[in-house]
Amino acid sequence: MSSVRSDLRQRRAALESEWSRWVPELRAARRAPAGKAPLRPEVADSWIRSLHTVDPGVGSAPVTDGGEVRPRWDDSPLRRPVSDLADELNSIADDAGFVAGVTDESGTLLWTCGGRVMRRRAEQVNFAPGGRWDESAMGTNALSLALRTGRPSAIFSAEHLVAALHGWACYCAPIHAPDGRILGVLDLSTTWDRSHPLAMSTVRSLVSTIETRLRADLGSGPRADPRTDTGVRLSCLGTDVAVRAGARLPLRPRQLEILTLLALEPAGYTPDRLRDALYGERPVSASTFKAEVSHLRRALGGAVATRRYALTTPVACDAVEVLRALEAGDTDGALTRYRGPLLPRSEAPGIRAWREHLEVAVREAVLASPVPEHALDYGARAPHDTEIHQHALRVLPPGDPRRALAAGRLSTALRD
Repeated sequence: MSSVRSDLRQRRAALESEWSRWVPELRAARRAPAGKAPLRPEVADSWIRSLHTVDPGVGSAPVTDGGEVRPRWDDSPLRRPVSDLADELNSIADDAGFVAGVTDESGTLLWTCGGRVMRRRAEQVNFAPGGRWDESAMGTNALSLALRTGRPSAIFSAEHLVAALHGWACYCAPIHAPDGRILGVLDLSTTWDRSHPLAMSTVRSLVSTIETRLRADLGSGPRADPRTDTGVRLSCLGTDVAVRAGARLPLRPRQLEILTLLALEPAGYTPDRLRDALYGERPVSASTFKAEVSHLRRALGGAVATRRYALTTPVACDAVEVLRALEAGDTDGALTRYRGPLLPRSEAPGIRAWREHLEVAVREAVLASPVPEHALDYGARAPHDTEIHQHALRVLPPGDPRRALAAGRLSTALRD
């Protein structure tokens, strides 16, 4: 922990030095000073754009008329899915020392949560409902970059243009409507010394959940009642939860294995092949096997075919979404949804085979990607994978402060 804190301190000092050198020259000449800086290109470009409208010495974000915020939140399509996750968001923020916030498409904060101490600190810079965090209002920050690029973004300490934000580290991901429009941004922010790469994975996972609920809400109309929603959502990456009509399905581990296998192979299984995928060489009676399938069929309202076992109703599955993203060449989308190994507690042969397939496919996509964030994100989940850390060092530009993080991970992996 002390070495991590030391790395963060060194990174912050390097960025503060560059901020002190770059910003005065940029303000005076609207151009970058000579020499290379440990700044990511998107940060430097944002600084240049922001200085046309933002004073780096401003103390807090401008505020929209407070009377406008509540109606905007009430009318926002994000309100219901975010409210459904409010307890989880508040728990994550409070336990980890973060403050969470959701903006609309303009960058205006509509909703925040977190522990009392962190919320009070955040409110000092108007990280609160009504605060405007678009680039023209508050300069370079993770919310404004996520809105501008449509991609997850993290900003650490003096990467912020505004000096009052140098004590913060922020992690954001845009929230997309089913038609691809950006509806807003989810942000997790904390003090610079609590910065942690896993925060980005958490943000991506939460946004994936919000977007899934948006698809259900918007697909059934603006006044859809969740009690009439018969859709099934299976989360089997790093966890094992199936939900139907807003309620968790009472499935035993074996039944979750069956549901996962059927979701991954829509063409279905013959009874013998499914039995082998579940039990392998273990001696299990036909009645036991059929009882597991029957229980799953009842839980799904009869949506499992009888002769050839296959699903007869759509099931949204995070593992299937990862595979689709990989097939489309969307490494970013795959990493957003890949939250861990497939049914990590399962020893079923069919699940183990799919687990390995997913792990290899995601890893190979990361190794083929020139985007540093992909290697860094995956590397945070695979601390012993030397090849991933070496790849991160290859794709990170010279002078990028995150090279220290990748080098540290590689050194640790080589020692283990």
